[in-house]
Amino acid sequence: MKDGKIIVLSAPSGSGKTTLVKHLLNKNSKLVFSISATSRTPRKNEINGKDYHFLKKESFIEAIRRKSFIEYEEVYEGIYYGTLKSELFKIWENKKIAVFDIDVEGGLNIKSQFTKNTLSIFIKPPSLSILKDRLLKRKTDSKKNVEIRISKAQKEIDQENKFDHIIVNDDISIAKLELDKIVDDFILKK
Repeated sequence: MKDGKIIVLSAPSGSGKTTLVKHLLNKNSKLVFSISATSRTPRKNEINGKDYHFLKKESFIEAIRRKSFIEYEEVYEGIYYGTLKSELFKIWENKKIAVFDIDVEGGLNIKSQFTKNTLSIFIKPPSLSILKDRLLKRKTDSKKNVEIRISKAQKEIDQENKFDHIIVNDDISIAKLELDKIVDDFILKK
């Protein structure tokens, strides 16, 4: 089953992709969030089955062995993220459009597997220094983890041209307007 539509938003951590995904989901009832699986521990206020499918590392590795994922990767040492086949197919069976809030490598992997029916959008921070400030302000990671994320962000930004569209998130209201236009055009396309 490879006939449903997919919208992928990818970005370095802290670029605002989750805010933009929530905006899309609140605006259009045809869109459904594809809940990723992860082996990391939940952050404060995250709910299993709503924000992520939180799996123990061993369970995640077993799901890899069973080929339960469309895509997966070890994003940070010992921390896996992936897209369960069952999650995507459930969305399509309900005649909805799957929306992904996913890292850059995962987004490109989905795009390569579902090329004709995927809209891929890269959310770009205005600069790495602004990105670092955003990560520090949200206080969800240690300073060491923020440095790791910034290092990874540069590598991710280097891949921005592999996406269908790039939105620079300098002003969230302008980014939302750009995103709305791009997504509306994609949804209306046969």
